[in-house]
Amino acid sequence: MTELFDTAVTSLLHLPEVLDRLAAADGDRRSGGHHGSHHHGHARLHGLGGAGAGGAPVDIVESPGEYSFLLDVPGFSKSDIQVTLEEEDRVLVMKGGSGNNSNGKRKREEEEEGEGCRYIRLERRASPRSFVRKFRLPEDADTGGIAARCENGVLTVTVKKQPPPEKKAKSVQVTIA
Repeated sequence: MTELFDTAVTSLLHLPEVLDRLAAADGDRRSGGHHGSHHHGHARLHGLGGAGAGGAPVDIVESPGEYSFLLDVPGFSKSDIQVTLEEEDRVLVMKGGSGNNSNGKRKREEEEEGEGCRYIRLERRASPRSFVRKFRLPEDADTGGIAARCENGVLTVTVKKQPPPEKKAKSVQVTIA
């Protein structure tokens, strides 16, 4: 009976994490089919893949001079994170994998093995071991102006915008017939 109770309590303690994962996957599925006017001009950045399946939640900010991508990546070191550009498709790829680094991982297994120790409540989230996010950049993104920095567990990738092409007025000579 005690074993069954412990299993039930442990399952309930992990429930918030499970519900968050399900909600993220459902949100990605629902937003996947909406384009155009539903995004009120924000459909210019097309996400490929989602936060639910091995991704990290991302905020995307557009300012007059650049696009900024902000990802929470607690526990990842600078060497664990890779930002690349697939130039032929204009796809920005942000990857992270902790490899052998265990700084961001929770050590549930080791803590549970302690003599007489068990979790009573689990509210902190375990850091993801890896993530991959891909975004197709809009035409006005300057693929030569990409910078990335990771500070205090937040990865910030900025993509400069190209200045809009100058509108040149063409003079047409009027001939009188």
